[in-house]
Amino acid sequence: MASAYMPKNILITGAAGFIASHVCNRLIRNYPDYKITVLDKLDYCSNLKNLNPTRSSGNFKFIKGDICNADIVNYILLTESIDTIMHFAAQTHVDNSFGNSFEFTQNNIYGTHVLLEACKVSGGQVKRFIHVSTDEVYGETEEDAVVGNHEACQLLPTNPYSATKAGAEMLVMAYGRSYGLPVITTRGNNVYGPNQFPEKLIPKFFLLAMKGKILPIHGDGSNVRSYLYCEDVAEAFEVILHRGEVGHVYNIGTKKERRVIDVARDICNLFSLDPDTHIRFVENRPFNDQRYYLDDQKLKSLGWVEKTTWEEGLRKTMDWYVKNPDWWGDVSGALLPHPRMLTMPGVEKNNGQDVRKVVVNKITQNGNDGSKLKEEFPKLLHIKESLIKYVPEPIN
Repeated sequence: MASAYMPKNILITGAAGFIASHVCNRLIRNYPDYKITVLDKLDYCSNLKNLNPTRSSGNFKFIKGDICNADIVNYILLTESIDTIMHFAAQTHVDNSFGNSFEFTQNNIYGTHVLLEACKVSGGQVKRFIHVSTDEVYGETEEDAVVGNHEACQLLPTNPYSATKAGAEMLVMAYGRSYGLPVITTRGNNVYGPNQFPEKLIPKFFLLAMKGKILPIHGDGSNVRSYLYCEDVAEAFEVILHRGEVGHVYNIGTKKERRVIDVARDICNLFSLDPDTHIRFVENRPFNDQRYYLDDQKLKSLGWVEKTTWEEGLRKTMDWYVKNPDWWGDVSGALLPHPRMLTMPGVEKNNGQDVRKVVVNKITQNGNDGSKLKEEFPKLLHIKESLIKYVPEPIN
């Protein structure tokens, strides 16, 4: 095995989010000589409080910014002498990708491209680019498969989220081969634990169960997933950072699988709720992969092992959410069975109101007068004056 890689100045993207915050906190705690810079735009699922354990550290710096902004990325690489990038920033919620797929293309593909291009023009300054992907790029695993997807398996994504992550992987691979960038890619199973935004299954179920509310399950609950506790995953990234080989892909997975219905029952039992009365089956996603199953031997060969049992991890997670019920503020929208972000690219909120609804109201108020709508439409969508000429003419 090659000698361990020792970074000096690390850029972690998206580290105010869930997984990356645990990785950042772990590295700051274990390696006081590493200088870590975080770039995060503080999207709806990010929270600076996730970084509370490290914010006072002398080797930590936070920069609010978007990975899609090439100027910011290039500036950080230059001024912070970045030699290592751990790229976590992404849109990750599958439900949202069915309604707002353009946002996923922008963040997951274009944002990754900006980072890669910045590495290329830095002239060999960056010695490691760790790209964080997902098990979902493999697509659905056969229900009777006894061997998991290994790192050389074909990518067959089935939803807009996983398609954008697969697209980003193709760019990473291409920049590694064309320009010699020192890239490493990870593909992980589902992760759970403290600090996770409650649009995801386990934190959503915890917050609902705490209030004695119904736990909604997509479809019949037979879908199978593998879950890893966040600290085990943070340790996996620590191992890959130091021992991972350039040009390689590493699955971060577990052989321990659970049906969604069984996850819901376990959480009901933790709160002494009757699963028969507190679980409700709701409409399924447009497509919901039945199973993801990974071969995790390659990462284990580097010395990583899963340490946290399901029971222990679930209990730790429950304790955290019980102590921090208001960590995210008002998350009522995320607790819906099918939470959605805005479904049109570039549409903003107008004083908290969905702009699309405003447009519909305006049409009604004007009696479908196309000429008036032509005047009001650019203002409602905040379209720049120079672009108004591209607004389609009304049809009367």
